[in-house]
Amino acid sequence: MAEYKGIKGFKVQYLSADPSNPIIGQTWYNSTSKDLKFTELQAGAWATGNNMNNSRGYLAGTGTQTAALAIAGRPTVGGTSGSLTEEYDGTNWSPSNPLNTARAFLAGAGTQTAGLAIGGYFTAELGSTEEYDGNSWANSNSLNTARYGAGGCGTQTAGLAFGGGSPPNTGATEEYDGNSWATSPGSLNTARVYSGGAGTQTAALAFGGEVPPNTNVTEEYNGTSWANSNPLNTARYFLAGVGTQTSALAFGGDTGSLTGATEEYDGTSWTSNPTGLNTVRYTMAGAGTQTAGLAFGGFTPSSSAATEEWTGPGPATKTITVS
Repeated sequence: MAEYKGIKGFKVQYLSADPSNPIIGQTWYNSTSKDLKFTELQAGAWATGNNMNNSRGYLAGTGTQTAALAIAGRPTVGGTSGSLTEEYDGTNWSPSNPLNTARAFLAGAGTQTAGLAIGGYFTAELGSTEEYDGNSWANSNSLNTARYGAGGCGTQTAGLAFGGGSPPNTGATEEYDGNSWATSPGSLNTARVYSGGAGTQTAALAFGGEVPPNTNVTEEYNGTSWANSNPLNTARYFLAGVGTQTSALAFGGDTGSLTGATEEYDGTSWTSNPTGLNTVRYTMAGAGTQTAGLAFGGFTPSSSAATEEWTGPGPATKTITVS
């Protein structure tokens, strides 16, 4: 015999207010607004925020979506490298004290109050390392391999630098202990420059970059060695990356033309988001996580001060319109 629910179906929930934590596919009737509603999975999206005070590319970034740090860079593609520092509070950018060594093509790591500026280029490749305390920069010991365009991640007391141009391009990996750099026995399998990076000193991710040509190669670091993983869907260099080894975000860059492509990594493979950056650019910097990211600066190809905030995929409540 057929069950009642098989004949009549399920009842729609009758609620006086929308549920605080709806699940994907949940349907209900809001008796207060008199609307029939449901929850679906909404793709991640970028929203435009307030500009930096100074347009620039080839800069570094670190921190979170609501407490980020923009470090150095150049005001134009062929311009003089600078030392400017700005802090973001989730709404506005404020100038702070500059780096001791002006540079571009550097890597960043750490937080807004405990940041790390790594390597870069002024008139030659640099090994210079500086620590930020939330107010000013202090010189620390230099990289063993001076380089520009390296990937960076980790914290001020447990940082990681990998790849870059020394020149030629290198796969050399170095670990920072809050005082000095030690060369790791493990080098990147694919030596490259201008890659994206994410993660920690013992669980890092390197993706994209220029070999040349542009590459989509992704590698994971376990604190000792690098292992190849599934590649980016869009091969590119001069991209930015944020997040962790198992939950990373890659965005922007240069494929031969500029791209705003945004991809998410789940520890195994990359998934392309339906939409990318609102301001297509390369050489921008990033901060934050896979679910709450930040993109700022870069070239469009002219220099940009644009800031965008990323909200990752999640449930979205929709109203069913009937007639």
